[in-house]
Amino acid sequence: MAKKQTHFPESEALERCLKDIATGSQEAFEELYHRTSSGIYAFALSLVKNAHDAQDIMHDTYLRVYSAAPAYQSNGTPMAWILTITRNLCYNHLNDRKRIAEIAPDEWDLHLPPVEDSAREDRIALTEGLKILTDEERQIVILHAVSDLKHKQIAELLNLPLSTVLSKYRRSIQKLEKNL
Repeated sequence: MAKKQTHFPESEALERCLKDIATGSQEAFEELYHRTSSGIYAFALSLVKNAHDAQDIMHDTYLRVYSAAPAYQSNGTPMAWILTITRNLCYNHLNDRKRIAEIAPDEWDLHLPPVEDSAREDRIALTEGLKILTDEERQIVILHAVSDLKHKQIAELLNLPLSTVLSKYRRSIQKLEKNL
C-alpha cells in the first residue's frame, strides 16, 4: 500500500522561503523569520530556560539557516530542520555554560512573544497550565501547539520513541484539561 503524501501549506511556504534564501532573497528571509520566530523562541526557551539565552540562540539559528540554506535538501519538513538547528545550538550552549537558569513558572508569560488581545486569555491559560507539566511534557506541548510540528517530527527532534511522545502529549493534555 502506497503511503499518502500529505502537503501542509505552511511547510510549502517554508520550503519556498528556504529556496529563495539560498538565492539571496532578503524578503524570503524576513518571511521565514515572521513565520517561525515564535516557535523557535519558545522551543529554545523550553530547553535553556533563560530568556536572553533563548533570544541569542534564536538569532544564531537564523544565521545558521541563512548560511545553510543553499545546502538544504527538501524533505517536506523544513520546520523540523530549523528546530534541529535550534536544538543543537541549545545543547551546545548548555554544554558550554554547564548551567541552566530556571524561569519561575509565573514568569513564562513575560518571556513569550507578544500576542493579540484576543489571544491574551489563551496565553494566560497556557502559562498557568505549563506550570503543572514537566520540562519534557512542556517541550512536547510547545512543539506541537506553537511550532505546529507533528508527533513523529517531535519524536525525531527529541530523540524519543513516537509512542512516548504520543503518551506524554496525551497525559499532558489530560493534566491541562483537569487543571484548567
